[in-house]
Amino acid sequence: MNFFGELSFTPRTDAGTGSPSATGFNAEVERVIIRFDQSDKLKVSFGRYHTPINWWNTAYHHGQWLQTTINRPEMVQFGGKFIPVHFVGALVEGSLPAGGWNINYQGGVGNGRGNVISRAGDAGDNNGRPAWLLNVFTKPDKAFGLQVGGSAYFDRVSIAGSPEFNERILSGHVVWQHEDPEVIAEIADIRHDEVGGVLSESSLAYYGQVAYRLPVFDRLWKPYVRFEHINIAHADPVFAGVPNLDGSTIGVRYEASSFAAVKVEGRFRRRVTDQPSTNGVFAQISFTF
Repeated sequence: MNFFGELSFTPRTDAGTGSPSATGFNAEVERVIIRFDQSDKLKVSFGRYHTPINWWNTAYHHGQWLQTTINRPEMVQFGGKFIPVHFVGALVEGSLPAGGWNINYQGGVGNGRGNVISRAGDAGDNNGRPAWLLNVFTKPDKAFGLQVGGSAYFDRVSIAGSPEFNERILSGHVVWQHEDPEVIAEIADIRHDEVGGVLSESSLAYYGQVAYRLPVFDRLWKPYVRFEHINIAHADPVFAGVPNLDGSTIGVRYEASSFAAVKVEGRFRRRVTDQPSTNGVFAQISFTF
């Protein structure tokens, strides 16, 4: 038996204002998991997870030193609406050797999206129709560092003032986890079907990221590039207000020490076709201890 918890404290810009005065930080239970490990082939857990239907969402959590880039892809942003980032429920998971293919599986049932679809149903499912998911991927011995997989997620989404929708998410990923190169690509299709109605809409998002640790300068420099695309169905009320996106990110990571990294990147964004692009330069110092 083991227990794992992750808490985050996010500073508030309105700290000290209002009546009563706002606190300095918002505290959030990001993950809290109780798990029983029968063996590598069978593990059973309960709690609040980062939903295992997307590679980035379970590989990189809130510690930004872990990921090469400054920010996460838009489709898996914390607080975003596209992918349900959090999941409250139970998981059965394990790994099977399968002749060197190392087949991993995860199956779960839980509360799914809450009344605010960017959040999980922490206090319970809001419509009595729990979400369930299945994630399968392989990490073959003969191609060390390679991971290929896909997942399916099903839920019923209930939003105040709107009809209910059945939600189906199908996603896939290919990842080559090396420093020279690092390759990450993911795609997700989300379909919403109106319950008892005729409205049916699909939205698509994907991204591809490539990074390479330079063999010179003591291997301290790692340039990277990422392209991402989000196409939201214009008639989908579940994703109302979620913008389309064509975006590119170009940057470099410098390992200042074994425990700290400096990242500088440029971002180029176009949200909708009739609006101008937005560009910016960002820098970050991330560290671990």
